[in-house]
Amino acid sequence: MSRVARQSTTAEIAALEQVCDRVAGFGADVSLEWVDGFVAALVAGPRALPSDEWLPAMFGDAFERAFADPADVAQALGALQARWQVVASQLDAESLFEDPDRLRLQPLMISDDAGDRRQWVETGQMSADEAAVPPQTGALWAEGFMAAVHAFAADWPEADTQHEDALGYDSALTDVVALTLPPAELTGYLAEVYPGQSISRDELIDAACLAVQDLRMYWVDHAPRPATRHVEARPGRNDPCPCGSGRKYKKCHGAVAP
Repeated sequence: MSRVARQSTTAEIAALEQVCDRVAGFGADVSLEWVDGFVAALVAGPRALPSDEWLPAMFGDAFERAFADPADVAQALGALQARWQVVASQLDAESLFEDPDRLRLQPLMISDDAGDRRQWVETGQMSADEAAVPPQTGALWAEGFMAAVHAFAADWPEADTQHEDALGYDSALTDVVALTLPPAELTGYLAEVYPGQSISRDELIDAACLAVQDLRMYWVDHAPRPATRHVEARPGRNDPCPCGSGRKYKKCHGAVAP
């Protein structure tokens, strides 16, 4: 039975935004939307990563400088972990396999509409020329996702397009990257991928989210398996030592064996 996907509460989002703002104050070029994309890639990826691997990749050394006090560290990690758990709920593999066409992932994206742009022009936060560029909602989220992919490139190899599964993997990543394309490149992409169709920004975002769900399912099926460890049988304590000394194992190499 499909599990209900969790949603972040207002308080959880506010706590995460505070973490992002504080780290950004120490030089990290991050935002709430970018971090959420990074988290989505970590959850969707081929292996579970410990925080001591992904924190430096996400924030550089800014996290350690921003949160030096143990209590602050715990609170910041708690905010990040809370969002991680929500995204993990939305990318629950069992639910995705049960209904692969259902959109479950709900990213944190800052809306970018005409009203916002007028206000930004009036307050000097954006020029009139910048406001004329079509909205790029989701671009920061997709940039965060791809930043995680590039940070752990060994986990995300280029697809071998000789195989159908790999073609789907490559196509899914392309759907995410599409959100980052500037207007001119995006126009060419849409003409190639959606010929004769009028595709809204919201539809592009939905396509990217479904692509991330596809990537999650791909890695469940194709995650690298750990190498099998072969342990040679150890001689009995009274057996001849395999070194050829003629002494019993317990009197030779067995005496110092761990």
